[in-house]
Amino acid sequence: MLYGVVALLSLVGLADAIYLTVEHLSGRSVRCTIVSGCSEVLSSSYASVRGVPLALIGAGAYFAVFSLATLAAFGYKVAGKLLAIIVGVMFLITLWLVYLQAFVIKAFCQFCLLSALVTIALTVLVVAIRWRKLPP
Repeated sequence: MLYGVVALLSLVGLADAIYLTVEHLSGRSVRCTIVSGCSEVLSSSYASVRGVPLALIGAGAYFAVFSLATLAAFGYKVAGKLLAIIVGVMFLITLWLVYLQAFVIKAFCQFCLLSALVTIALTVLVVAIRWRKLPP
């Protein structure tokens, strides 16, 4: 059941990351409606890694989470372990990116914050799944 929730939630992150990737690659500016820092964040030097949009890397990560959660839901134990590792790495990267927005760039992007919330929720779910599997 929880793996299904993880899979569905990862699709929200995937949609967000694909949107940001398309906007980045097309050169269009992303309009923020909740906060006003999207252009500052998305045009910063932190928005890409060696020319690859960070959102594209995120889309790949969310797709991997979706795939592994689906496999784990069908009983593939290795998929559950890989899922925990990937989500753990995503969580650490998310902490770094939120730090950059808050203290280095000093601006927030609502789409980036959505991705951060999705990753935090994925982390909570994966920890709950792993916790339930611990022996008493």
